Amino acid sequence: MIPQLHRRTAEATLALAMLTRLPVPQLRDCPPVGASAWAWPLAGVVVGGLQAAVLLAAAAVLPPAMAAGLALAAGLLLTGALHDDGLADLADGLSGGRTPAQRLEIMKDSRIGSHGAVALITALGLRWAALAAIATWASTAMFAALIAAQAASRAGLGLMNLAGPQARPRGFAAAATDGLTAPRATAAIALAAALALATLPLTQALTLLAAVALTQLLLLRHARRRLGGITGDVLGAAQITAEIAALAILVA
Repeated sequence: MIPQLHRRTAEATLALAMLTRLPVPQLRDCPPVGASAWAWPLAGVVVGGLQAAVLLAAAAVLPPAMAAGLALAAGLLLTGALHDDGLADLADGLSGGRTPAQRLEIMKDSRIGSHGAVALITALGLRWAALAAIATWASTAMFAALIAAQAASRAGLGLMNLAGPQARPRGFAAAATDGLTAPRATAAIALAAALALATLPLTQALTLLAAVALTQLLLLRHARRRLGGITGDVLGAAQITAEIAALAILVA
């Protein structure tokens, strides 16, 4: 029992270390990257909870639009804009190359192109608008909404990566297959679903989960067709687009 608890704790710590910029204890025996997939929604819980705390505090003294901007900035700081970077790279790659190999090569370029910039600005604007609406809600509803959205948007990433195939032999997505199993990927989805069902009205929770799943399924299909499979940038873009879908359901 104790060794199992130690392994789960190490996996949850690894999930926080990979998906946030929060300081975490150094792991003496680091588990495989994919073994932490079940805990990726927990990183979303932390991000959503801290983002809601900033939004609540800012909304008490500032207009909703400014409070939303601060909450959005807090989320970017907490994640290091890791997923936003993936979205921008994917947008540039999908719009720039004629073959999967050319698109993957464009995505490796650290410079941002016009399509990446447009995708990034659009994604930031949509999340800012949603946060401005949520800033007027009661505190319990605010926390429930942001925690559910952030957790759900990360829950399907393991299953996407498991479905593959890998477009590159190296990189985060390929590394994250090490230790990744169907039960671990499914556990992430079950965890996020249970959280949404426990904190949101039933219809809203089910609609949110369906919107997230559909968004990521469509992106997976598009990545397979245009890139030949999954990359870390695809997973980052999947989190951002799913987060936007979840927020849209919440404020609709």
